[in-house]
Amino acid sequence: MTLGLVPYLFMDGNAREAISFYEQVLGARTEFVQAFEAMPANPDFPLPEEAKGLIAHAMLSIGESTLMLSDSFPGNPPQQGNQVTLCIMSKDKERSRTVFEALQQGGQVQMPLQETFFSPAYGTLTDKFGVTFHISTEAPQP
Repeated sequence: MTLGLVPYLFMDGNAREAISFYEQVLGARTEFVQAFEAMPANPDFPLPEEAKGLIAHAMLSIGESTLMLSDSFPGNPPQQGNQVTLCIMSKDKERSRTVFEALQQGGQVQMPLQETFFSPAYGTLTDKFGVTFHISTEAPQP
């Protein structure tokens, strides 16, 4: 079996919204979604009412990549930070622009999409869920 690395995002009660958003702007396909309430009951650890509709685990396919996410359990909110960022690679400058413009809705741009020495279209932003993305277009090969 090949070893793989899959980013996993912990959301603060808005995983369903994030899934829908990533389906829309990234063309993600939802492969699997399970709410906490669908998990087997454990009498020693009863599920709080506020957890029942939250997402315990979801897996999305985006192009040739996989993204996993879930809501954090009530009382254990995620810590936002920039230790992990996601880089979306494209061979098409216009596709990069479309993705960048869609992800910036409700978010904050750190570096506008622009030509750099390593990419014909590169930029960074944090989306409305606090996830930082690098959008990078592959440079044409000579």
